[in-house]
Amino acid sequence: MSQPPRFRYEEVADFVAGLAGRGTLKPGARAPSLREISTQQRTSLSTAVQAYRLLEDRGILEVRPQSGYYVAKAPPALPVPATARHSIRPAKVELSGLMLDLLKHASDEAFVPLGCAIPNQRLLSSSRLDLVLARTARVKGSQCNTYSPPHGEMSLRLEIARRALRYGQALAPDDIAITCGCTEALALALDAVTEPGDTVAIESPTYFGLLQVLRAKRLKVVELPTDANTGVAVDALRDVVAAGKVRACVLASSFSNPLGCTMPEENKRAVLRLLARHGVPLIEDDVYGDVHFGEERPPPFGALDTHDNVIYCGSFSKTLAPGYRIGWIATRRHMARVLETKFATSLATPVLTQVALATFLSNGDYDRHLRRVRREFADTLARMTRVIEQAFPPGTKVSRPAGNFVLWVELPEPVDTRLLFAQALEKGICFAPGVVFSASGKYAHCLRLSGGHGWDARIEKGLRTLGAMAGRELRRPAAAAGT
Repeated sequence: MSQPPRFRYEEVADFVAGLAGRGTLKPGARAPSLREISTQQRTSLSTAVQAYRLLEDRGILEVRPQSGYYVAKAPPALPVPATARHSIRPAKVELSGLMLDLLKHASDEAFVPLGCAIPNQRLLSSSRLDLVLARTARVKGSQCNTYSPPHGEMSLRLEIARRALRYGQALAPDDIAITCGCTEALALALDAVTEPGDTVAIESPTYFGLLQVLRAKRLKVVELPTDANTGVAVDALRDVVAAGKVRACVLASSFSNPLGCTMPEENKRAVLRLLARHGVPLIEDDVYGDVHFGEERPPPFGALDTHDNVIYCGSFSKTLAPGYRIGWIATRRHMARVLETKFATSLATPVLTQVALATFLSNGDYDRHLRRVRREFADTLARMTRVIEQAFPPGTKVSRPAGNFVLWVELPEPVDTRLLFAQALEKGICFAPGVVFSASGKYAHCLRLSGGHGWDARIEKGLRTLGAMAGRELRRPAAAAGT
């Protein structure tokens, strides 16, 4: 569904709000005058007045008589979500019945898109990639109308290996196999190192797509307590591994989904030493690694591994082309097993999209694209956080990711986000309830919000409505107790 046209004053308001959201304009700082902003944005003075009035309504600017407009004082920052306690006993993966409901409504454009973590087509601006694809089809179409080897196209594997060198990961093209997205990469990695009935250690909360793969493979899990800032608790992992309970470990080293946490480098090295000592392979999901808001990309486990014990999984789905379904798996030790399974299951990944993507990577377009989408995602999450601080009930906690484009929100425990999910759908709002991110149905008072759509008035209104609904749910038990 196409978005309604936006008024010029809304665009100006979004520009100023972005300056505040990114910290360019600090709370309490004087905003550009109406004349300054109208000159800078090449618009009329009346349009600037409308924009600033809208920002007043949003609580972003405040007017001081005979002094001008100032950035409103920010409310106290909400704390980050707490680390949940977990049993270290292996358990079967139980998937919430809400999963199908979420996937059904998250792809429906009639709903406010806070559900699935898929970048908006407008943000991806894939026109340049489309041109490369069209040119590739025109020039090399007949050559690409064939099966690729299970490894995938050499040109794309070479580009991925070259990019890996930037963050310290030395890969040969033959260490890489192209997959149908990161999900197939994770599935191939699990097939390479586990058998049905084995136990795998995972983060908690974790990506619900991984839980689906684990269940399909008939694997049991141990959910590890995970901090919203620093990731998996290394001590808890040490206890699980020492007990001989796990056959493999699946972790996201940077900007995990849904917490957005990034493990400090010393913790990553400690995890690598621990797992190598006990002979437990580490499957790394680094699908969000390129969406970093800082100057440098954090090194993945694969770049720090000295024991050839990491199976690295990545994808372009979260940064460039979700519809292309191109991911990759990198391993030297287990590649023969990976290729056998790849050949038996999906045989090959389409050639045309691989060749086009390799060309796009080689000409520098991807790096320019990444710089832009990182700014967009950082700005969107900053705005979303500000609205959560203003509109959600007291006691709410929210993650502070340094990359990625999702937020993990912890509501006061009387609120059940399974009920809130059903109510939100009736209001035309879709989000991801917390229970779908746990193998055992934890996090009923939590939810994940996606910023992949970018920022607009519809997203802001949906967030404020959702916050008001959560506030009513929080008050409901108190009201019932008083009757």
